[in-house]
Amino acid sequence: MKIKKNDQIVVLTGVDKGKTGKVLAVFPKTQRVLVEGINFIKKHQRQTSANSPSGIIEKEAAINISNVALLQDGKPVKVGFKYLDDGRKVRFLKTSGEIIDR
Repeated sequence: MKIKKNDQIVVLTGVDKGKTGKVLAVFPKTQRVLVEGINFIKKHQRQTSANSPSGIIEKEAAINISNVALLQDGKPVKVGFKYLDDGRKVRFLKTSGEIIDR
C-alpha cells in the first residue's frame, strides 16, 4: 500500500477535508486507514466491566485510502513504487523521485 503506519497524511475529501494527522493503522484488505483525530464517530456503549466506560463515546473511524494523500513538506504528494538494484521494492515521490522508504 502507498500509505503506511506512522505516515503523516492530509485528507482530500469529505467533512475533514484539509485536516492532517498520523496514520494509526492500515487495513489493506478493505483499503482503509485509521487516522489520529480524523473522522470521529459517536458510539453508544454499555458498561461491560467496572473499568470500561459507558455512555456515548467518540472515537476515530477508518477512512478510505483514496481520500487521503501523503504529506511531504506541507503539501500532498503522489506516491509510486519502484525496484532498486538490490531487488528491494520502495516507495518514492512521483514529483521529485525521492525515495521515502529506507
